[in-house]
Amino acid sequence: MEESVLSLFIYLLIVFGTVSFMIFLSIILGPKKESEEKGEPFECGIKEVEKHPPRFSVKFYLVGLLFLLFDIEIAFLYPWGIMFKKLGLFGFVEMLLFSLVLLAGFLYVYKKGVFKWE
Repeated sequence: MEESVLSLFIYLLIVFGTVSFMIFLSIILGPKKESEEKGEPFECGIKEVEKHPPRFSVKFYLVGLLFLLFDIEIAFLYPWGIMFKKLGLFGFVEMLLFSLVLLAGFLYVYKKGVFKWE
């Protein structure tokens, strides 16, 4: 037990020593050129054209999330199709219920008007 604790302590000492040495070297050897562009947030070397990017509609994100949700649910149809004969009537009824729940969710979203672009 003491050997494993000692080896862990030595390992942590080497890790912290290496990290401290690299940070010290980057402070000593790194460039220290200050500029107006570097003081700005998200500096990438290109001057800003617009102060604020145009906003996307919330519906854009909503449709994206719904696409992911329904796409992942539809991915369950592939393994069901592969195992259709082995699952028999029970598998058919379960997938029918799953499809009805999926259809109910889709109809709910459609009635809420998420897919209508204005």
